[in-house]
Amino acid sequence: MTRITDTFVAPACPDDIEIVYQDDDLILIAKPSGLLSLSGKNPLNKDSVHYRLTQDFPTATLAHRLDFGTSGMMVVALNKPVNGHLTRQFQQRTILKQYKALLQGHLAQDHGRIDFPIAKDPVIFPRLKICAATGKPALTHYRVEARLDSPAGTLVTFTPETGRAHQLRIHSQAIGHPILGCDLYGNDLSHRSAARLMLHAESLQFTHPVTGETIKGVSPCPFQLAD
Repeated sequence: MTRITDTFVAPACPDDIEIVYQDDDLILIAKPSGLLSLSGKNPLNKDSVHYRLTQDFPTATLAHRLDFGTSGMMVVALNKPVNGHLTRQFQQRTILKQYKALLQGHLAQDHGRIDFPIAKDPVIFPRLKICAATGKPALTHYRVEARLDSPAGTLVTFTPETGRAHQLRIHSQAIGHPILGCDLYGNDLSHRSAARLMLHAESLQFTHPVTGETIKGVSPCPFQLAD
């Protein structure tokens, strides 16, 4: 089988990064949809959250990422000890994350859990796949917020327990309701139904690595009231 390499070139993102919270050790930002978290190897993909932030915060490092099309909350460390502490919190799954997503079709249940292991796809980069044999455990909880008529879709709150790459997109596809606007895990209809990936990291709650305080950042969902 021939491996398909990634030839994606990101279009220019005109939207700014919003700084929601800032202190000497970290910043909370709201990432716009259509901006890479990290610059790619292709020099045409230089623009990214990290590249922009280091212009004003030279020591900024990312403890986690959001997909190119996903908007919303990210925490960014301003020194190595804080980055290490935040990374451990993500690894230990003590950071609480909630996302809003608009899914194709109407979900039958008002709430539920999606429990499918996720593995790399050895052929199609950067796609992942559900695989019981080689996949890593991945668990997502969902709650229906509204069932909409135009386009026919369901607004949900996702609370992932794990943080696998593409987890919410591939789990949505696995239950037969892909996220609208998703190019990797949708279908022709769901992909055409939205101008962007309808996935937004609405809130992020964690323990401040230095003060020990509980920090919660919130970014209102831009498609919360879609109808």
